[in-house]
Amino acid sequence: AIVVGVKKGGTRAVLEFIRVHPDVRALGTEPHFFDRNYDRGLEWYRSLMPRTLDSQITVEKTPSYFVTKEAPRRIFNMSRDTKLIVVVRNPVTRAISDYTQTLSKKPDIPTFEGLSFRNRSLGLVDTSWNAIRIGMYAVHLESWLQYFPLSQIHFVSGERLITDPAGEMGKIQDFLGIKRVITDKHFYFNKTKGFPCLKKSESSGLPRCLGKSKGRTHVQIDPEVIEQLRDFYRPYNIKFYETVGQDFRWE
Repeated sequence: AIVVGVKKGGTRAVLEFIRVHPDVRALGTEPHFFDRNYDRGLEWYRSLMPRTLDSQITVEKTPSYFVTKEAPRRIFNMSRDTKLIVVVRNPVTRAISDYTQTLSKKPDIPTFEGLSFRNRSLGLVDTSWNAIRIGMYAVHLESWLQYFPLSQIHFVSGERLITDPAGEMGKIQDFLGIKRVITDKHFYFNKTKGFPCLKKSESSGLPRCLGKSKGRTHVQIDPEVIEQLRDFYRPYNIKFYETVGQDFRWE
């Protein structure tokens, strides 16, 4: 199974939570095989994977696959039975989170507003900016549906992953066809970080929270900018809800 997206949606949390399961072995780093390293060949990719028993599922996550044109075909050519997990969240919040992360590494980039619009007074959103483009989920999904049926793609709500981690993880376990082992008793809510953490990790038996790069305080954005972006995303969101048969309530 591959967690194919999306960046700043909650993919790391899903990976850390699911690898607690005894029937799952997960690669901790992002291999970027189906986007950046494809020329290294399948044997290289396989060599990165943890050793598994026949009864175990191997999982990797690389959130940029979701927006990579070639990724669906390449994964399909490897195995048409691959199960795909996509973690999505409100595209406006996702874009702000994405920008916040970039800003922490490159403090001199232009403002969020400046990057979001080609012309703000006309309300022209700059869809070439990656942080905006990633959130147009319905557009990217089309490429995947050319190769995989919806039944092989599971969508996780990044919002519900925070408010009800056990519920979302229950659905993921059902989708992967494994027993519901990860339940409420695995989580506690970390008030400082503002999201759930595991009571104990697979390796140490100690509580495990995601690293300091997760749960950053978002940059403050002008509410009017947020409103304009909400308007921009609305048709894409509605199309996405209709395609996947699930309302994520981002409106």
